[in-house]
Amino acid sequence: MNILLFLLVVTGSALFWRADISPYFTPLAQRPCACDRCVFEDDSLFMQGFGKFAEPFLSVNHNLSEDNFNRWKNLLGERRNFSAYRETVKRMFQLVPARAHVEASSPDRCRTCAVVGNSGNLMKSNYRPLIDSQDVVIRMNRGRTKGFEADVGTKTTHHVMYPESAVGLDNTTRLVLFPFKIKDLHWVTKALSTGFSGRKSNFKANKDLVMVLNPAFIKYVHDEWLQKKGSYPSTGFMTLVLALNICDEVHVFGYGADSDGNWSHYFEKLKNKKLKTGAHPGGEEYKMILELAKHQILKFYTGWR
Repeated sequence: MNILLFLLVVTGSALFWRADISPYFTPLAQRPCACDRCVFEDDSLFMQGFGKFAEPFLSVNHNLSEDNFNRWKNLLGERRNFSAYRETVKRMFQLVPARAHVEASSPDRCRTCAVVGNSGNLMKSNYRPLIDSQDVVIRMNRGRTKGFEADVGTKTTHHVMYPESAVGLDNTTRLVLFPFKIKDLHWVTKALSTGFSGRKSNFKANKDLVMVLNPAFIKYVHDEWLQKKGSYPSTGFMTLVLALNICDEVHVFGYGADSDGNWSHYFEKLKNKKLKTGAHPGGEEYKMILELAKHQILKFYTGWR
């Protein structure tokens, strides 16, 4: 009898708390995604210096300011002026979508992304199941799948490139253009309207799936993430940071030098046995990837080393 009375008192107290007291307390903030851990959810000191970039892609309603244009111009040696840039962008948006398609985060969904680099470390990795199981699979430059399916997977939803690294795409893959100069913006308009792309003809991609990186993003990665080390960031590292900005959970494959210290590619034989990363601060970028993995901001798969 005493136990029953106790249970009744406890139940009544709980109902009283919920009905009369709980309205005065602020509920816990809703999580941004349904992943076990969402990118940028961590407010540690490490992540406080790397906030999300507001507009990672160009759009009709969000173009580059003249100040940011001059910073981008100085970074990569562009010679033409802001007027030439604006006119080129105007023509480009007469052909490609006015706004890049990026799904917003939602507390009831976990958008997982695989960023697949081109490192020779992918050989013998057997990463296909891990890569192809992600919602978004981002490849870059001349990275390919044919003949390497077991290690690099078969799925591609986004392909990052610039004119010198351009490869034809199927009708369902999104072309993500990284513009390093005004000529690159002109190239995508010409290539998608005439099929001609300078040295390469018959370039193919779906013009309705084009996304163009905001040039200010290049400067942001160089200044904030790499502390201005090297001349400018590599396409691979910028792609990784972009994924952190548009995905909820990021899985990274195919980065870093091989066991001999060479920065080789999985799809070609290395002619220069002392190949390094040129103007890119490859070593610093790799250290940053390891730090991000250490703090569980991303999941890094080192491959066969």
